[in-house]
Amino acid sequence: MTTTFITGANRGLGYETARRLSELGHTVLLGARDRERGAAAAAELGVRFVPIDVTDDASCAAAAADVAAHEGILDLLINNAGVPGPYGDPSAVTADDALAVYDVNVFGVIRVTAAFLPLLQKSADPAIINISSGMGSLSLTHDPDRDESKVVVPLYTSSKAALTMLTTQYAKALPGIRINAVDPGYTATEFNGYSGPQTVTEGTDAVVALATAGAGAPTGRFVSRHGEMAWD
Repeated sequence: MTTTFITGANRGLGYETARRLSELGHTVLLGARDRERGAAAAAELGVRFVPIDVTDDASCAAAAADVAAHEGILDLLINNAGVPGPYGDPSAVTADDALAVYDVNVFGVIRVTAAFLPLLQKSADPAIINISSGMGSLSLTHDPDRDESKVVVPLYTSSKAALTMLTTQYAKALPGIRINAVDPGYTATEFNGYSGPQTVTEGTDAVVALATAGAGAPTGRFVSRHGEMAWD
């Protein structure tokens, strides 16, 4: 049985990923910063709640210690937690705004991954999935036929570009762990005011495909539900 930890899983894509993988037989550990909402979401799904604030080193360490004490191992880490940051004119964006977005979308992934690596290294088939975005793709954000080109979200887009590159670097450095990035696509969630044309199930298709790929599957990729993604 695959033991899976998902950050930011009390709603949206994280919640749907938890639901789907639980139904597929994974032992799902639902991570969330808000204890009340996280516990409620876990109870709804019949999974275990583990509190975690990805912006806090001590919280990440405590979450890993919790999993070590209860499950003793981790097979799959899904770094899902993310924030959008300010939309529109970047002239008003501050360095503090940037630090807040990167603290979740990039530094949070680094914190969580570092905390859980010892548990992943105990697995016979360890994997990490980072939830990135086509919004971090140079080619997609310049393609007038793509939704990614129609919105200005400077910190979110740049942080996701950083996360995709971070994923490829981790994959090179840690060949014993399958590490891939996912573009969920433009999905209707609270994150974007439910404006996306995709359902949350469609938005989690690529995550579920990677989560169930099994030993020997490729690493260092950026994929969507439609296949390999170009992000340059």
